[in-house]
Amino acid sequence: MNISENLSTIFPKGERAPADYFTGTAWVKNLVAADDGLNSVIGNVTFEPGARNNWHTHPGGQILLVTEGTGYYQEKGKPIQLLQKGDAVKILPNVVHWHGATPQTSLTHIAISTNIQKGVVDWLQRVTDEEYSSFDV
Repeated sequence: MNISENLSTIFPKGERAPADYFTGTAWVKNLVAADDGLNSVIGNVTFEPGARNNWHTHPGGQILLVTEGTGYYQEKGKPIQLLQKGDAVKILPNVVHWHGATPQTSLTHIAISTNIQKGVVDWLQRVTDEEYSSFDV
């Protein structure tokens, strides 16, 4: 990590996200591991421009807190929403969705998986280029 990168981020990028569940380059830093007392997992996720995760669900729900950049969030059957620094997204349990960066900008968010006693994440199919490109300004 170079000095300028360290000064512009709250948390380090962490490890490269698994290619089985992400298109493009993304990084995941686990901040709070699974905890039986709090029933949550918290991570920092950085998506490089054009990167996104697969469609997926969280059996116990999830909260996203956007800390840097611009990105997309989409629930199955709904239009893509634009995400910007300072946005918070509440994702109810078992809602099929995906999130990631725009084609031109990176996105960093804190991901809080809640009620993990129900499960953390169920990965589904990749977001197609057609789906990803369907954002309507």
